[in-house]
Amino acid sequence: MGQIGSFGEIVFEVSLEKIRTFSDLKRSASSRWNAHERFGQKPRSEFLGPNLDEISFVMRFDVSHGMDPKKEMDRLLAWCRSGRAETLIIGGIPIGMDKWVIKSVTQNWKVVDGSGRLLIGEADVTLEEYMRR
Repeated sequence: MGQIGSFGEIVFEVSLEKIRTFSDLKRSASSRWNAHERFGQKPRSEFLGPNLDEISFVMRFDVSHGMDPKKEMDRLLAWCRSGRAETLIIGGIPIGMDKWVIKSVTQNWKVVDGSGRLLIGEADVTLEEYMRR
């Protein structure tokens, strides 16, 4: 049990007291292309360069695992809205060549008690590579 990784101040961890980790991590990369039209012929393709990479994953927050789901998911929303770029580290290794920003967060309220308190929540998080240069 211990730290799995981090994204800025968000520490992915598993301990006896709490679980804050992710599942279903996916990384995507793509390229940018332009098609130059030519009369009577197929267009000519031109490679413009790589697109920014994206990483997506799901975070699950459960009060029975020492987490406050609403607080955790609101923290992700605030981070997304701030535009702050951070290093993503998994297993002690930085992922990618640069930093990442939270491009989007989708909250899924899975279990709510009779008082309206969120007991289990999931956040679908999408990161986008941050290139300042």
